[in-house]
Amino acid sequence: MKYQNIKSNGKIQCLICPRKCLLSEGQTGFCHVRKNVKNNIILDSYGLNTGLAIDPIEKKPLYQFYPTTTVLSFGTLGCNMGCRFCQNWQTTKSRQPCSNCKKTSPEVIVQIAKQYNCKSVAFTYNDPIIFFEYAIDTARLCREEGIKTVAVTAGYINPEPAKEFFSFMDAANIDLKGFTQNFYAKNCLADIRPILDTIEYVVNKTNCHVELTTMLIEGENDKPEEIQAECQWILNNLGNTVPLHFSAFFPNYKMTDKPATNFATLIKAYQIAHSMGLKYVYTGNLTNMETSTTYCKHCGNGVIVRNGYKLIQYNLNEHGECLFCGTKCDGQY
Repeated sequence: MKYQNIKSNGKIQCLICPRKCLLSEGQTGFCHVRKNVKNNIILDSYGLNTGLAIDPIEKKPLYQFYPTTTVLSFGTLGCNMGCRFCQNWQTTKSRQPCSNCKKTSPEVIVQIAKQYNCKSVAFTYNDPIIFFEYAIDTARLCREEGIKTVAVTAGYINPEPAKEFFSFMDAANIDLKGFTQNFYAKNCLADIRPILDTIEYVVNKTNCHVELTTMLIEGENDKPEEIQAECQWILNNLGNTVPLHFSAFFPNYKMTDKPATNFATLIKAYQIAHSMGLKYVYTGNLTNMETSTTYCKHCGNGVIVRNGYKLIQYNLNEHGECLFCGTKCDGQY
């Protein structure tokens, strides 16, 4: 494995993510799946999946990447984030062998995607950064077959592996989980700076389509000034056309003492982002027609009118241009 460093004390340092775990023989990293075996970092979960599902692409959420198409979604074990609010903690945090996991090679995943006419394959449920090799091997085969690839990720990756990883991804939804170092340190056991660097790199230096998601937890990351700071950073560093989704928190894992997010909290964030000039803003998992619709950035008409994931109207031509004024809608169509 090329993203590793042999130290003088005999330990191996994993260089996939900013944790840079130092591993003795037989030891696994923070993610539970990258392991030192005979002085080499191996992926202990390669080929294991915790379930395959066919989803609307909007569920990832990606609203401006081949909308209305289907995606074959899968994940495996482990995670390099320490989120106290993890929604998939049974698999991301488990150190036990997965009795329900199935061996599924990249070739089989591609075959299933073709069989069910899926436009894309999504690496999701847990972070594909830590199943780096499995994701890239699958993505390489997808590309050969004309199938698009999607990463649903927290973006906690080092710069060099990021170059390789995102060169194989056609789209990514990157979780920007909050906008303060305190939030990341307290609730994710991570640093915000590498994540911001990843987002900037992927948006500005690759051809990968990017949408961002921020899950709002009341009392933790929903202050108006924090939403404003996040939106200003997006405007300054990414531009005004990167889609931003605000999603609702539901009590889980180590954060069962917090209430589920009120829709009013999502609406407030949605309104702030719009007022600051972001062109594509959505709410997710709590939504209505207004906050799930894609609007033309020029004329303001609804070009993809949705109620949640349900399509109501589609007002783009085959080139992704608005039927009302002809303006191209940012994204892939």
